[in-house]
Parts: sequence; structure tokens; C-alpha cells
Amino acid sequence: MIVKKAAEVLGKVELCNHCLGRLFAKLGKGSNEERGKAIRFVLNMERAASELPLLKEPKRCELCGGVFERLEEYANRCLNAVEREGIEFDTFLVGSRFPKEVLEKEEEIWKRFGIEWGEPINREFNRELGKLLEGLLGKKVNRERPDVVFIVEPASGRVELQVNPIYVYGRYRKLVRGIPQTPLPGFRDSVASIICRAFSRAFGGKCVFKGAGREDVDVRMLGRGRPFIVEIKRPKRRKANLEKIAEDIAASGKVEVLEMKFVGPKEAEKVLTERHRKLYEALIFVREGVMPEEVRKVVETLRGAEIRQRTPRRVLNSRSDTVRVRRVYEAWGEPIDETHFRLRLLTDGGLYIKELISGDGGRTRPSVAEILGKDAWCELLDVLDVLDGGDEIAEGDNWEVQG
Repeated sequence: MIVKKAAEVLGKVELCNHCLGRLFAKLGKGSNEERGKAIRFVLNMERAASELPLLKEPKRCELCGGVFERLEEYANRCLNAVEREGIEFDTFLVGSRFPKEVLEKEEEIWKRFGIEWGEPINREFNRELGKLLEGLLGKKVNRERPDVVFIVEPASGRVELQVNPIYVYGRYRKLVRGIPQTPLPGFRDSVASIICRAFSRAFGGKCVFKGAGREDVDVRMLGRGRPFIVEIKRPKRRKANLEKIAEDIAASGKVEVLEMKFVGPKEAEKVLTERHRKLYEALIFVREGVMPEEVRKVVETLRGAEIRQRTPRRVLNSRSDTVRVRRVYEAWGEPIDETHFRLRLLTDGGLYIKELISGDGGRTRPSVAEILGKDAWCELLDVLDVLDGGDEIAEGDNWEVQG
């Protein structure tokens, strides 16, 4: 059957051994070129016995145009591409862009001659060039997460170098007030710029910072820090000492980073989309004065409470005006003086704490101000922890109302 079908095809189309063998790729082991040679050999033995002219391999294949004879040329172009940009990598993958007419012609041949065992030309090209590059580079093909991808256009010889990003997970502590998480007009520094400067120096690529939530400019991020991901786009180097990067960031005196590790894109996405609970500490001012029993009332009312919070007025320009429902899981209070008390709250992420205290003109209910029946303001606010799904608050963090 194979020899008969091959004779039928070669009677109409002049194919090289690669393209001939590829028609029957699913019917045996070995390379397509070896398969094509074997099929042509057997076919020519039969033709010789019948005194028919032999079907020699053509100087130029009607389908591929001889691209498999130029594999070394394409390999050298790939080498030049990484050397020109000074890209370090350990794994790679080959992709290709064949002209539309080549792919359509291959499909037409399959349909015309009833070929059901073929392999697409680009798949063979990618595999054979990949094997050649493995030998030249001393590096391995990785189909799941390659460091770089060589996209070859066989017709033009052009090579496009796709350098895949690096993802690093960590937690940042913002030690001072007065700097935003991401760059804002009027601020010299931000958490993102301090972190990204160190990463860009280390990896030689563009750093994109993504935090799991954010805190206001005047709020510190303490405790274990807030989870974040940095994505380093088109890195020149893929290996760097994360401890040294952490030291460079800490030298700012404003930001520290902890628990850094390399992660994949799926892990990075999970960090940024996972719902986190937050532990806050607020210093609250009540001009009319506040008694210990009133602090206790606030704690007892908020503990376990469901909060209905309409988008705060201060962020209406960047958030849709809607009512969000969030929960306070735990609350602890401590009187400070006649007009101040300290409040710790464990809440859902996305709850605006300043408005939970002030009430925001009735847009947040219940609120500390509503519970007291007095105006209340948040003078200082810190995030003490951002908890993952299974995290618990460390012992010693719990307070009882004193007084």
C-alpha cells in the first residue's frame, strides 16, 4: 500500500525524501528522511524490475523548496540572534512560519492522494532544527517553559528571538509612610520603583511589578509583608542571587523584601488573583472623647460583622460606584488616652479601613463612628499582615480591651 501510494504521489509531484517520508510519518519509527529514502529505494527496486525509469530525489522539492538542506544555515542564524543580544539561556524551543501557499499545497496533496498518515511540514522542520541546535548549543529543548523561542521564517531566513519572562514571588514590607506602591506624580520613589531598579540591574530586562492589593501612600506595610510578583521581560540573564537583590532593596531604608523565589506564570497568576485576608492596626481619634467601655462596644460590634461599603468618595474617580460586602473576622481594641484608641482588625481584602472608621458620610455601615455615635477619624494606619488561605494570626497578636 505504501509503495503504491508513494508511486502515485511521485508520478505527479517531485518531492525530496523528507517530504516523501513525512506523508507516512504515522506508520513507523525513525526520521522522515530515512523513511523517504527507504520508500524510494523499494519503489525503485520494483521499477527497475519492470524496466521503468527510476524516481530520483529532485534537485529542488516542489513542496519544501529545499529548506531541509539549509538547516545549518538556519541554526547559525539562531546562534547569531542570541549572541547579538547577549541573551543567556538554558532551554529553548524552535517555532516556524511557513508561507501560506506551502501549507496549503501540503494540505492539497494530502487530500488529492488520500494521505491519512502525514505530519505537517512545520512540525518536522521545528524538530530537526531543534535537534541540530541542541548539538551546537549544548542546551536542551523544553516544550513546556523554554527560556527562549527561535521563530524561523524559512522562506526569508529571518529569525525572531522570543525571550520568555522570568517571574519572582516575594513579600514586601513598606517601612515608611509617604511613598506610593506604584509611581505617582509628585513622588520621587515608590515601592515598585525601588524593587524594580534592583531586579532590572540583576537580570538586565524590564521589570513589571504587581502587588496582591495595595495600601495608601500614608500606610505602612509591616509584618511578613504584602505578596507581590515581579515579571522581568526579555531578561539578558536568567540567573541572579535573590538574596543580593533583597540586600540592594533593603539599602533604600524604605522597603524590604522577604521569601523571594522563582515561580511560573500559573503560580504568579494565582498569587495575584487569590483572595487574601488582611490584619490592620489603626490609631483612631475621637474628638468628643472615648471611654474603655465604648472601645469594647466597637470591638464587640465589629467582630464577625458583615460590612456593606459603598465605593468611598475619595476613589470614585478610579472605581465604579457600587456596594461591596466584606466581613470583619476579628477585632481587638486598646484605649490610649481620652481621645485615642488603637484598633486591630482582621478583615476580608478589599475593605477600606479608613471609611470603616469614619463611615464616609453613611456610605460604610456599620462603622466605628456609627457605633460610637461620634465622629471618628483614622490618624495612623498600618497593615500588619496579609494572610494566605491557610494562614493563622501568630500568637501574641491578640489583644483584650484594657481599662
